[in-house]
Amino acid sequence: MISSELHAAGVRDPALRDAYRRCRTLNARHGRTFFLATRLLAPQQRPAVHALYGFARRADDILDDVDADLPTAERAERLQHLASQLFDRFVGRDDADDDPALAAVVHTARKYDIAWELFDDFLGSMRMDLTVTDYPDRAALDHYMHGSAEVIGLQLLPVLGTVCPPEEAAPYAAASPHSDMMCERMTSTLRPIARSM
Repeated sequence: MISSELHAAGVRDPALRDAYRRCRTLNARHGRTFFLATRLLAPQQRPAVHALYGFARRADDILDDVDADLPTAERAERLQHLASQLFDRFVGRDDADDDPALAAVVHTARKYDIAWELFDDFLGSMRMDLTVTDYPDRAALDHYMHGSAEVIGLQLLPVLGTVCPPEEAAPYAAASPHSDMMCERMTSTLRPIARSM
């Protein structure tokens, strides 16, 4: 990560700077288009966006582990471990620096006052990815979409800022059913279902 970005974001601690750099590397390696889009943001916003991406990537990597023989129960256990680590750090029970993605995302959440519930909802949808293969109705699909897409916009809202009070902007930051993010997530959710028919 460019030192000027970290300086602009007020990140001075060497271990935390390294954590943000690692999240930036994850973003550059796995989300190239998203990474390039972050270059359009103000320098002080970029580290937080990279941290949020880094955490989401960690959870997604657990689900998409290349080891096809890894049982669902093991993936669920790993995801729960990640959720527990995040919660413990979020509430201040554990501030170990051994996991850069967690150190950076917790720092970001504290700095921007991002609610735990947004992370919990995201992790809930990631858990659903392990076992749910069908949504019985639109409400169930909307619940999943909230955790897998809408919360990302809500997490980014305080980082990117608003021209009105955040509570007024929140409904617009959550991906509407017609937004590109929501459509992309629905497509990736429904594609495997269609293939199995």
